[in-house]
Amino acid sequence: MKCRHCGAEATLPLIDLGSAPPSNAYLTEATLHGPEKWFPLKVVVCEKCWLAQTEDFFRSDELFDADYAYFSGFSDTWLAHCERYVVDMIKRFGLGAESHVVEIAANDGCLLQFVNERNIPCTGVEPTSSTAAAARGKGISIIEDFFGVRLASQMAQNGMQADLTVANNVLAHVPDINDFVSGFAILLNPNGVVTFEFPHLMQLIDKNQFDTIYHEHFSYLSLTAVSRIFERNGLKVFDVEELPTHGGSLRVYAQRRDDGKNHTTNNVRALLQREYTLGMTSPAFYLGLQEKANLLKDYLVSFLIERKREGKKVAGYGAAAKGNTLLNYAGVRPDLLPYVVDLNPAKQGKYLPGSRIPIVPEGYLTAGKPDFVLILPWNIRDEIIKQLSYIRQWNGKFVTLIPALNFL
Repeated sequence: MKCRHCGAEATLPLIDLGSAPPSNAYLTEATLHGPEKWFPLKVVVCEKCWLAQTEDFFRSDELFDADYAYFSGFSDTWLAHCERYVVDMIKRFGLGAESHVVEIAANDGCLLQFVNERNIPCTGVEPTSSTAAAARGKGISIIEDFFGVRLASQMAQNGMQADLTVANNVLAHVPDINDFVSGFAILLNPNGVVTFEFPHLMQLIDKNQFDTIYHEHFSYLSLTAVSRIFERNGLKVFDVEELPTHGGSLRVYAQRRDDGKNHTTNNVRALLQREYTLGMTSPAFYLGLQEKANLLKDYLVSFLIERKREGKKVAGYGAAAKGNTLLNYAGVRPDLLPYVVDLNPAKQGKYLPGSRIPIVPEGYLTAGKPDFVLILPWNIRDEIIKQLSYIRQWNGKFVTLIPALNFL
């Protein structure tokens, strides 16, 4: 296939997870009795620009539709992260009542609510109707559209250029990464700043986070690849931070390439050098993930089968996209995992795509008293263990699988 960024042939294999339906295509009682569309789930790496990417089967509007069920604000850990971010950015860049903050992929407004509370003008861009409505319910102005050069140009013409633009966990979700990044160069004020957060490909490979691969993620990103993409599309990276979120993320700071005023920090040079030293610009770095994923899949299936033979009960927690990748790759169905609990009412009463495991409210845990709770969104493991600590009353145990099978 052609690389989405540079157009070269991308042939270096990273991993092949067989096939699966889109990870957020939850089934209802009505659609449960119909067929599902399954598509290959394979990641390859471009050896010219080192962008890792899935094969292209979808348009964005097919994956992020009006019934999109992912709401960021159901995680206390993420809410705390968002508020810290807002406080830090106000202090670092001197934002105030004369500033304009724009968040791309604003979801349910869980970040912009903290900007709004501080009386700083802000706008969210969010293409999914379900989450856009939730954000408007928080008093946030939302443009319900996909972002790129077209929308950025319209916003700039309407006097909506930004002093700070936020793009958390969205850069990986866009099929046309060049058009998306070019939009920020248009939207920013001459001295404006944009921050991007995304899971770091280095951590994905090192920690065997293969379950973060799904169709909604078109790209898997390193600072090396992102720097090249930005340079080509009118942005320049001037700082980077390593974050613990989502199993290890980067926060990349960028400005307009032509007239940004921020000097490049040593953080950028140091991380680029570390990626180079680890071999992220050589094919050998990308070998071995397949074997690690296969071993973990076998561990999960063996664990579930053995518990079933022992008469033990196992419940899942968190109807997360990463969990759907894991369960579908392992071939897990309701006979081995009868239900998955989730706090989000938009998911309750539905079924996981592919595995068709029911999604139920938390009350199922206290009623059923499972012996084990398999935590699927391992990135918020500590929050979930604290929330569900009551399972210890009946000697229940928590189980996580990434980066290895672990009992807690």
